[in-house]
Amino acid sequence: MVAAGRVPSVTIPAPRSRDRTVIAADATELQTVTAAYEDAADAIGLDPDLRLVLAGPYREIIAQVPLRLDDGALRVHTAYRVQHNGARGPYKGGFRYHPAVDLDGVRALAASMTWKTALVGVPFGGAKGGIDVDPHDLSAGERQRVTRAVMDRLEKVLGPMRDVMAPDMGSGPQEMAWLMDEYGRLHGHTPAIVTGKPPALGGTAGRVEATGRGLAMVTRAAAAAADIPVLGGARVAVQGFGNVGSHAAEALAALGYRIVAVSDEAGAVLNPRGLDVAELLRRARGGIVGHDGMDAERGTNADLIACDCEILVPAAVGGVIHAGNAHTVRARMVVEGANSPVTPAAEEILRERGVLVVPDVLANAGGVVVSYLEWIQNTQNVTWEPRQVDEELERRLLRAHREVQERARADGCGLRQAAYRLAVARVAEAVRLRGYV
Repeated sequence: MVAAGRVPSVTIPAPRSRDRTVIAADATELQTVTAAYEDAADAIGLDPDLRLVLAGPYREIIAQVPLRLDDGALRVHTAYRVQHNGARGPYKGGFRYHPAVDLDGVRALAASMTWKTALVGVPFGGAKGGIDVDPHDLSAGERQRVTRAVMDRLEKVLGPMRDVMAPDMGSGPQEMAWLMDEYGRLHGHTPAIVTGKPPALGGTAGRVEATGRGLAMVTRAAAAAADIPVLGGARVAVQGFGNVGSHAAEALAALGYRIVAVSDEAGAVLNPRGLDVAELLRRARGGIVGHDGMDAERGTNADLIACDCEILVPAAVGGVIHAGNAHTVRARMVVEGANSPVTPAAEEILRERGVLVVPDVLANAGGVVVSYLEWIQNTQNVTWEPRQVDEELERRLLRAHREVQERARADGCGLRQAAYRLAVARVAEAVRLRGYV
C-alpha cells in the first residue's frame, strides 16, 4: 500500500482493548468513531492484519497556507487533508473552513467517510480536509486567495480518480468553483475534481439540499420501522439550522411532520403546536434564527434537546448529546444529522431508556450520494434531470436503511452497530482483494 513519493503519515491505531467508561461525556469525535469501528471489528471477527490497516489513515497532509489580507497584513493558516482509505475507489470528502479545524477532528471525519461511502454503496473511499480559518472574517477576495492557495498546496494528492473534494462546514459552491478553477489552471479543465459546484460549472441539481433531504428520507423510513406515525403530525426538533438542519426541517415538514423546535448558536425557538418552517427559512436560511414577531417561545439548545417530541435531529456539531444531558432527551428517536453528535456514553444511556439512534453514517449520507451522482455526470460529460437525481438518492438511501435494519435484527444489535459491521466488512473485503495485506 506504500506508494513512491508518499507523504509521511502519522496514524494513531485504536487500542485493541479499552475501558468504554473512559470514552465518556467528553468523548472526542475521533474517540467516538474509533469506538464504533473497534466494536464492529470485534463483532465480525476482523482479521488482525486487516484490523491494523483499517485502524488509521493511509496518508495525512499538513500544509502551511499564507494569506495576504486586504490591508496588506500576512496571516499563516494550516490546512489538512486526511485520506483514510481508498480501497473501494477515489478518496472522497468535504473541505471545511472553521477556526477550530485540527488534525484529530479531520481524522475522525475522514474515517466516517470511509464507512459512509461503503454503507450506501458508492465506489469511493473516505477523506476529509479543512483549514483553520473563519470564513466570516474574510472578504470575498481573501476567501478566494486562501482557497486557491489551499489547492496549490494539495493538488499533487488530488484528482478526479484520486481524491475529490466537496463543500463542508464554512464552504459552499463558490469555494468549489475556485478550487476547480485553480486545479484547472494547473492541469486543464477538470470539473470532476470537486463536487458541490454551481450548476453553471457542472454542479448537479439538488446537491446543496441533498444531505437534509436525504436525512428526511431516512427519518421517514426509520420512523415507520419504529412505529412512529406521521399521521397526526409526529413532532420533530432540529438542533442546528444551517445547511443540513434547515433543509431537513423543510423536507420533513413537507412529509407531514410537525417541526416544534429549531435552534442555532443564538438559541432556540419552540412551539408545541408547530413552527412556520417557511417563515423560519425566510428569516434564517443558514444563519441566525429570528425570534421577533414569531409565534414561538425563546429557549436554549439545552431546552431543545430536552423538549417533548418524537424525533430529535442534532444537525450542528459533534458531541452535543453526552452523558451529562442524555437523560434529558424525551424523544423516541434521535437522527444524527451532524457527524458524531451522540457520544458512546450517551448512546448507551439512550439505549437503556429505549431511545432509538439512527447513526450519522446512514442518516446524513445524502450529501455523498448526490456528490457521487455529480461526479458520474462530470466524468461522462452528461447532465441529469433533477427528478433522476432525487430518485437515485432515495433508492440508494432506502436500500442502505433496509440493509441496516436487516442486519440489526439478525445480530440483535443497534443501528449504529449494524451499519458499521456492514461498512467495515465491505471495506475489509476490498482491502483484501487488492492485496494490501
